Order: sequence, then C-alpha cells, then structure tokens
Amino acid sequence: MSIWSRVTNVFRRERMHREIDEEIQSHIEEAIAEGRDPAEARKAFGSALRKREESRDFKLIPWLDSLRSDLTFGARQLMKNRAVTASAILSLGLALGACTSAFRLIDALLLRPLPVSIPERLVLVSYEYRDHTGKVDRGDSFEYPHFRVLRAAIKDDAEAMAIDYNGRTDVTFGSDQEMERAYRQHVSGWMFGALGLEAAVGRVLTESDDLKPGAHPYAVLSYEYWSRRFGRDPAVVGRTVRIGANAYEIVGVLKAGFPGTETGSMTDIYVPTMMNAAAINESSWSWFRTWVKLKPGVDIERVRQKIQAAFTLWRKEKVKGWNVSTPRQRLNDYVSAPLFLEPAAAGVSGLQRNYRRSLPILAMLVGLVLLIACFNVANLMTAQAAARAREMALRVSIGAGKARLVQLVLAEGVLLAVSASAFGCLFAWWSAPWVVSRINPPDSPARLLLPADWRVLAFTIGLSVVVTLLFGLAPALRASGVKPVAALKGGEDPHARRRLMNVLVAAQVSFCFLVHFVAGLFTATFDRLSNQPVGFSTERLLILQTTAKGEQPSEYWDQVVRRLRERPDVEAAAMSHWALMSGAGWSNDVWANGKGGGSAPPAYLLGVGPEWLKTMKIPLLEGRDLLDNDVFPKVGIVNQTFAKHYFEGKSPVGRTFEVAGPKNRVTVEIVGLAADARYRNMREAIRPTIYVPFGQTNAKGEMGKRDWPAFVVRTTGADPMRIAPSLRQEVSRERPEFRVSNIRTQDEMVRSHTVRERLLAMLSLFFATVALVLAAVGLYGVLNYAVLQRRREIGIRMALGALPGDVARRVTTEVFAMLAVGAVLGLAAGVGSERYLETLLYEVKATEWRMLALPSLTILAMALLAALPPVIRAVRIDPALMLRAE
Repeated sequence: MSIWSRVTNVFRRERMHREIDEEIQSHIEEAIAEGRDPAEARKAFGSALRKREESRDFKLIPWLDSLRSDLTFGARQLMKNRAVTASAILSLGLALGACTSAFRLIDALLLRPLPVSIPERLVLVSYEYRDHTGKVDRGDSFEYPHFRVLRAAIKDDAEAMAIDYNGRTDVTFGSDQEMERAYRQHVSGWMFGALGLEAAVGRVLTESDDLKPGAHPYAVLSYEYWSRRFGRDPAVVGRTVRIGANAYEIVGVLKAGFPGTETGSMTDIYVPTMMNAAAINESSWSWFRTWVKLKPGVDIERVRQKIQAAFTLWRKEKVKGWNVSTPRQRLNDYVSAPLFLEPAAAGVSGLQRNYRRSLPILAMLVGLVLLIACFNVANLMTAQAAARAREMALRVSIGAGKARLVQLVLAEGVLLAVSASAFGCLFAWWSAPWVVSRINPPDSPARLLLPADWRVLAFTIGLSVVVTLLFGLAPALRASGVKPVAALKGGEDPHARRRLMNVLVAAQVSFCFLVHFVAGLFTATFDRLSNQPVGFSTERLLILQTTAKGEQPSEYWDQVVRRLRERPDVEAAAMSHWALMSGAGWSNDVWANGKGGGSAPPAYLLGVGPEWLKTMKIPLLEGRDLLDNDVFPKVGIVNQTFAKHYFEGKSPVGRTFEVAGPKNRVTVEIVGLAADARYRNMREAIRPTIYVPFGQTNAKGEMGKRDWPAFVVRTTGADPMRIAPSLRQEVSRERPEFRVSNIRTQDEMVRSHTVRERLLAMLSLFFATVALVLAAVGLYGVLNYAVLQRRREIGIRMALGALPGDVARRVTTEVFAMLAVGAVLGLAAGVGSERYLETLLYEVKATEWRMLALPSLTILAMALLAALPPVIRAVRIDPALMLRAE
C-alpha cells in the first residue's frame, strides 16, 4: 500500500474499518462457499477484532494515528473547560501577537535588506564629531565639493553616491491651487544603475543627467506614488511637476518594490543632485549622505583608508578659510576626525537611529510578557495534569508508555498554541501598522513596509514551537511520571507539583516586576520631558514656512506681516528665519565680558522680526524690542542664560559682545533681555541665545538671503488650522513672489519632540497591565489548586480548632514566600537594567524611591486581590462535610 494511502486512512478510519470488516467477511464467506461449517470457519479465522487491529496497522501509519487520536482527545478536554481554555488562548495569543508585531517592526526598520542588487555591499560614510557639550557623536552629512573628492579617491574600488535626506515638500502638477505634499529626494544620477534599479515606464536617471547645475530638470516617480497618484497611467511620462521654483519633466517610473534608501519613509519623486543648484558648489552646506557600493572582492578597510585620507586632506584645506579666532582644539578635532564605513544593507534613516535602541527594549518587554503567559499556562496545565492523575495511572496500567503520555499532554498544548497563534496573527496584523502610525507626527508620518512574508511566517512558527515546549513540556513530563499504585489509591503527594507551580509563580512575579519597573521609568521620562517649560506659549500659534523666488527685499516680508496683522482672526504676527523647536539651528562662537570662544559652548542665534517676542509670548525683561530699521550685526536681544553666563546675571542691556563672522569677529550691541525659551529640542539644556534682526547685511553691507523663513501667526480662534488655507492664499496674494510651502501648529512641533517617549510610555504601560493580569491569574490558579489539594487537611485542622487566620496563613505562606523571592529578583534586574536604558531616560534614576515603590505596591495589591477568593474558599470549608466525605 502506498504511503499516501496510509496517510489518508488515518483521517477516514470508519471507512477503513468498514473495508477491513468487509474483507474479513469475504474470507469467511469464501470458506463457507467451499463447504466448511460457518461456525467452524469463523472459529478457524479467529477473533474479528484482533484481525481488524492487525490489519489496521498495515493500512495506516500508527504513530500518526495515535497523534490524531491525542489531538482529538485534547480538543475535547479543552472544550470541557471553555472558560479556562479561552483565557489561556487570549493571554497566549496577545503575547504571541505582540512578539510578532515587535518582530515585524524590527525587521522592517533594522533588518530587512533593501530590494537592490547585492545590498550587503552597501555602506554609509560617517564621521566622528564633538557637540557643544563635548560628547562624541557620529554625523553623516557632506558638502558636494567634498563628495567629488571622495568619489574620485575610491573610483577604482567602489562607487560613491550622493543621496539627499528624504523630506516632504509641496509639489504641483497644475496650478498653485492644486498643490499637494510628496516626498522628494535629490540623488546622484548614477545611483539607479549602481543599485540595479530599472524603470517600469520610461527611463531612470543616468550620470549624464547629473553633471551640470540646473541643466537637466528631470524627475523619476516611485511605483507606489505612480499607482496612488496617477492610477498607473503611462501617459505620466512627459508631464511636468513643479517643485519650489523649478519645473521638472517626468522621464520615468521605477519598477515596483523599491521604497527608497531612507528606511521609515518612502520616496515619491527622485531628482538629480545637480538640481539643488544653490548648494552644489557650497563648501559650507552639508545636505546629503554619502553612500558607497563596494566592487566585488574589494577590501572594505582599504576603501575606508582611501576615504579617510581624502577626508582629512579636504578638511585641512577647508579650515584655512575659517575665522582666525577659532580655538585650535576645535580645529584639530575637526581635521583629525575618524571616519567609518557602516553597513547599510537595510537602508539608513534618522528613524532607525532614533528607534534602534528603543525597539529591542520593547521587544524585551514583550518577551517577558510572553514568558509570563507561558508560565501561566504551564501552571494551568500542571493543575489539570494533577486532576487527571488517576486517568494517567489507568493508561499506564493498561500499557501506555511514557512517550505516549508525553504526546497526549503535548497534543493539548499544541492545540492551545495553534489557536493562540491564529489569534496572535490577527493581533499582529492590526497592531504593527498602528504602532507605526504613532511613531511620527502627522506632518511626517513613518511609512514602513510590513509584508506578511516567509520571514514573518518562519518567526511565528518558530516562536509557536518554542512556546509549546515552554508551557507544555514540564506538565507533560510530570504527567508521564505518575505512579499508578499511589495515584489509584488516591495517595499521591501534591507537594512536588506545588513546588513546580510555586517556582513558576516566582518567575512570573519577577518578570512582572521588571516590566512594571521599566514601564515606570518610561512613563516618568515622558511625564517629565513633556512637562518641561518651553518658555513661550504654543496656544493658537501657526507656523507658515515660506519660500521665495530668489532674494527678496526685507520690505516685502514686512509688507506680508502687516497684511496678516490686519486680519480680524489674527491676534499677532511676526517673522523669523525658522520656527523654534523646528530642528533648524544657527550657532556661533561668542565673546563677551572676557569670556567665550573655545572655553564656552557656541551660542544659538535666530533672526526675528519686530514683535516676534510678543507673538511668541516670550517676556521682554529689560530694554526694547527690535525695530523695523534694525539690522544684524548691529544689535541683538539676549536671553537670561546668556546674561548669567557672560555677565554673572547682571543687566546686559547697553553692553556689547562679539560674534564670529566669516573672517573676523563683529561687534553687536545688546538692546534687550528676554526670558529663556527652548530653541531646538526638549532634552537639550537651554543655551545662551541671541535674537538678531531678521534683516541681515553681508560684508558689503547688502541684505543677505534667508534660508527657511517662517511667518509666525497667533490666531484669535481656538482652532488655528481652520484659517490655515486662507492664510496661505493671503501670503501669495499680497506678494506673488512668496509661496507658503508648509503650515504647522507650534503645539504639534513641540509634541513631536516627545513622540518616542510617548510611544514607549504607552506601550510599556499596556504590557505592564497585561503582565499584571497574567501574574494575578497565575497566582490565583496556584492558590486555588493548593486549596483543592489540601481540602482534607484544612477540614481536619478546622475540626481540631484551627482559626480562619491560621488557615489563611498556611494556605498563602508558601506562595507568598515565592512571591517575595520573585519581587527581589525583579528588583535586582530592574536596577541593573538602568545602564541599558539611560539613553532613553530623562531626569529619571532607577534608584528613586518612587520608581521602586510603585511596582512593589502594585505587585502587592495584585497578590492580595488574587489570593482573596482562594482564602475565602479555604476558610469556608465545612469540616463535617469533608470528614463525612472521607
């Protein structure tokens, strides 16, 4: 008989038995037809049941049949205890789903290679630098003249590519009224060929498209953007898209599957680097990353050394044009900075850097929750195995082997794991995209590919196998080790089982304490960071980021501001080089009162217009505000930190300071003192800050250009975004040379600096709640099992005069001792974990009494609540009924 027939017979046993019976009957009838007596023929043939069993083993696979039988029996056992089964599936499924979601996020952000040719040969060029606090960090932004030198240095060993930071910008395929937001990226024209990317329609960019500044205004669309925006219309090739002041011809669409090089976002439009004409020859403008694709067989260290040599030589030449007042130590650090080639097979992005440490920590918390769930179900199955001790003893007595008993109990665990995995997959399918939607603010949402492919399937299957072994193997081995004589007499000793269950409870409590401890650290970090004073009012404040066609006179900017102030729905309006907390910054060395230069961190500067302080509601403590005719570098307003650092807290108004100019220092008079306000982010300590006039003069006395100017508008209505469209039109209507490229609320910009902390606090609190519920259920199960196993003992003690308090103490002492052990272990693990979490924390210490007290009190309250029902059941045992039953 074929193997396939033997497999199929396992699942059609009734039909197989009928066929065997018919075959046996045909043999008997054949003997009778030959003249033998029917009774004699049946007697000579033997037992029909035995013949069926012997024939059955040849017609199917015995071990597969026994497995099917055990799975069927296990399903019946689970259905008998629907409430317990449902809770086990729910807890396991939630934990499995959370683990799968964590894997999907980590895989999509940190592990999954880019869909390009040989991604393992891709590396990113980065370098070391010191920030204003002296902390060593890594940077990866380069100037294009520098890039030309680096590319030439390694042309025989690798291909260097300049790839801009992906960012959202306004684009239009028609008039300005049809403007929309899209992700645009400047890239080297030869990038597509180097990465093996091809066009689905039209063509991709080539090196000849990226040789002369502004000469080839071509654009390539991503497949996803082409599908979403144009419905895959091939006629899009040849159309024009306007981005900023440039109009681009669409020459092609990429094939499907390539989201871009910046993991966490998806590029919609690619344009040549040469189309950023303002920065292409600017040696002080760092605006892109340098990617390198190694040629086959090339040693990466040799390439790094070549780039390092060119890198150092370039910087030596560059510092010759720096201000003569620049401290020598800063010059030496800049020139001798070490260079690195970092693996970039999975792409490179700020999102990766921001979440590279936090996602694995969240995965650890999820893993702890999964272990708690496994131990919970293990306790449940151990208790059920104890209740089935007589059944197991009977099976052993009639010949069942140890392996068969293990298989019987594991089959039940497999059914639980499969059901929980199905529920977990549904949870992961929903939860992973939900977490991604919470990573970034609406203006720049994260966009990750989260396919449910073989990687996710393999992880889920492997995790399910491990989980089944974790919670099913110990109860199965316990059940298979039953002693038939003792079990059938009802004299089995339950203490060994309780010891196993108590150890599992200690592990659950330890893990639960650790999860709550970490959740407390993250929650305190979010609370303290989000409640940091920013120094200005974000209420009803809009930021209108604006672009202009070329350099425009300051009068034009003033004209727009005056028009905005005339609107009845605008309370105040002003202008600045960029918005506070936008991430942009301008810092420079300052000398005042005999201090400054290399001995002090650079001060922040920001160009602002008249009434900007009033619009932002930053108090002006002394002096006057800036006037329309003020220009930099003549006057400026400083903050309190500046006054404390340079003038020992005395009034700085009327005094002067010097700031580093292109070649020499320039002198600035202080005309006002403003209160402190945060400049770039929430974590950075407030630094000396100088507010200078929006209008600036260059070395020739001419007005200089502005890079990212913004109109700051405080509205009268509660919802400022309601008038955002009309404000956009107002700016262009007043001055057609200006165009609002983006509108954001100041409140949104501030909240964007705590997105990661909010996510960590929210998810860790959720996992802590799940862990607490699971630990409570596990503790309740152990205590309830202990009460059921000791009913006779408790009844006898109560008959002899034991008080309810003594009964409660005897029932809970053993378990509560293990709970204390688990809490101590969890406390030690929590304190030890601080050094791994310190980069994610803000003004929080693991040794703070509140951080230690909160999880301790939570675990204690959980233990008391979980112990209450079993203790009540124990003290209500009727001694007379118990003794009569015995």
